[in-house]
This record gives sequence, structure tokens and C-alpha cells, in this order.
Amino acid sequence: MIVRHLTGDPPDQAARATAALASGETLLLTDVVLAECAYVLESFYEVPRERVAELMRAAIASPNLKTVDEAALIRALEIYELVRIDFAEAYLAAQAETTGVGEILSFDRSIDRLGTVRRREP
Repeated sequence: MIVRHLTGDPPDQAARATAALASGETLLLTDVVLAECAYVLESFYEVPRERVAELMRAAIASPNLKTVDEAALIRALEIYELVRIDFAEAYLAAQAETTGVGEILSFDRSIDRLGTVRRREP
């Protein structure tokens, strides 16, 4: 729904999504939905990473959109934008930081650029 609202594509679904967001009804923005939005905006719509992060931060800040862990999502977006790794890895790194786990099992070497968590290959 958020992607439809942001892109206006397709127009009929975009209008309904925008109306739902403007209704004032409290809606849940889950971590998975935000990740999917970031992926679709960047890969399909070719929205620049910085703009994707800006749009997702605005969604999180929307008064009628609630999240489970706002701080972790904000940190994940910061990592995604500044360290330039995929949102899924950025979210994993943010969770590793906030939980104190500090280590990630992954083959994705892009995580090494972060420096605040340790990546170890299984």
C-alpha cells in the first residue's frame, strides 16, 4: 500500500492507498513491509537509495503508522543509506547492534563495511 501511495502506480490502487493513509486510522507498519517497500522502490522504480531512506523515515514518522521497533528501523535506514548495503542486511546489523549480539553469521561481505558488528561465515 505504501509503495502504491508513493509511486501513484497503478493510479486506482494509489488513490485508495492514499485515502487509507489519510483516513487517520492507526495502521501497523511492520519491519517486513518496510523492507519490501525499500526493495521495490529501489529495484523496480529505481528510486535512489537516499530518497528511499527519506521516504521510509517519513512513513515511520507518520502519526497514524505504528511500528514495533522504531529505533531499530531508523538505525537500519541509516546503515542502508550511509554504508550502502541492502536493507535486509542493514536491518540485521541494526538488530545485532541493539540486542548486543554483535555478531552476524552471513556470507555477505558488504556487512564488513559497517564496523559496529562482526560478520562471521558459517
